[in-house]
Amino acid sequence: MSNAFLFPGQGSQTVGMGHALAEAFREARAVFDEVDDALGEKLSVTIWDGPLDKLTLTENAQPALMMVSMAVMRVLEQAKGLKLASKVAFVAGHSLGEYSALAAAGAISLGDTARLLRLRGKAMQAAVPVGAGAMAALLGIDAAGAQKAVEEAAQGDICQVANDNDPSQVVISGTKAAVERAGEIAKKYGAKRAMMLNVSAPFHCALMQPAADAMRAALADVTIHTPKVPVITNVLAAPINAPDEIRKRLVEQVTGTVRWRESVMFMGAAGITHVYEIGAGKVLCGLAKRIVSTLEAKPVGTPEDIEAVAAALA
Repeated sequence: MSNAFLFPGQGSQTVGMGHALAEAFREARAVFDEVDDALGEKLSVTIWDGPLDKLTLTENAQPALMMVSMAVMRVLEQAKGLKLASKVAFVAGHSLGEYSALAAAGAISLGDTARLLRLRGKAMQAAVPVGAGAMAALLGIDAAGAQKAVEEAAQGDICQVANDNDPSQVVISGTKAAVERAGEIAKKYGAKRAMMLNVSAPFHCALMQPAADAMRAALADVTIHTPKVPVITNVLAAPINAPDEIRKRLVEQVTGTVRWRESVMFMGAAGITHVYEIGAGKVLCGLAKRIVSTLEAKPVGTPEDIEAVAAALA
C-alpha cells in the first residue's frame, strides 16, 4: 500500500468547518451528535456558528478538529465502504491530530477521544500563566540550527524546539524572554525571520509538565486497543501499535517535540506516494510536499473531496 492518512492540528479550525458534511451525510451528522453527547454540550453549534474566538479556545479547538476529521472518516468507511486497513499503510497526526489518527485507526473510541482532548486543551491552557510563555516560528532554518539557537537562548529558562514542521520551518516554545532571545540568536544560524505566534500557551515544552501529568492520569483510565493500522507517533517519528506504548507516547507528546518533518520522511522512505489530509484545512498537504517533493498530497474535508478520494481508493 502506498497511501497514508494525515490528521491536522490546532490552527486549522474555521467557523463552519464540517457543516456541509453533516448536511450531506447522516454518518457525519452522527459523529457531531456523538461528540456533543460525550462532552455534554453542543460543541457543534460553536463549530458551525462561532464566534471564532470561542472556537479557537484550546479546549474547544482540539475536540472540534478531531470531530471534523472523524466525520470524514465515518463517511469514508460507512457510506463509501473504505476499509482502512486494506487501503492505508499508516496514519499520523500533528499534535492533537495524533488523537484523531488513533481514533480513526480504532485505538480509542470517539467519545473517549473527545473527552481526552477537552481535558488536554484545558490542562495545556492552565499549565502556564497567560503571558509567561510564548512560541515563535523560525523561518528559513533547519532543526539543527534551531536547536543551537534554543540552547544558547535558554540561559536558565525553558526554551525548546516544539515543532520540526518542514526543512525550513521550526517552531520554538518556552518562557517568553527565552523565546524572544532565541528568535534573535536564530538569525546567525540561518533563520530569515522569527515570527512570534498568537497562541494561548507555550505548547510542546517542559512548561507543559502539569498538562502531561494530567494526561497520564486520564489515559490510565481509558481503554486503548491495538490500532487497525500503525500510527506514526510525533515523539518518535516512527510507527507504534502496542496500547501501553501509545499511552506512554501521548504523555511524552505534551512536553516533547512534534517531529513532523521526520515523520513524513519516514513515510516517503517506507514507500508512501499519496497522503490525504483528513478533516479541516490543507496545512499538512503543504508541509508534506515541502518535505518529500514527490508526494501527492490531497485535502479531504468536503463532500466533493470525499467523492474524489473514495473513487481514487476504490
